[in-house]
Amino acid sequence: MRSQNISREQQFQQIDPQSLLRLPQVLKLIPVAPSSWWLGVRSGRYPKPVKLGPRTTAWRASDILELIDSLPNVGFTLQREDAR
Repeated sequence: MRSQNISREQQFQQIDPQSLLRLPQVLKLIPVAPSSWWLGVRSGRYPKPVKLGPRTTAWRASDILELIDSLPNVGFTLQREDAR
């Protein structure tokens, strides 16, 4: 996700499902306000985070990709290497 000239579909395909994503990375993939994201996490709408330290939180990329796959109106079907 380094270049801004790549498509959203390419961004999804570049994510290693076994990696961890920090909040700014998650919000680039799922464009909601940080406060809305945290409300969704608390309500169970969005995946639970993994605590890496007292002030460090991340999400499993596989959980985020699964969430994206489940969202309506994404506009394309994600086809990652692990899904083939």
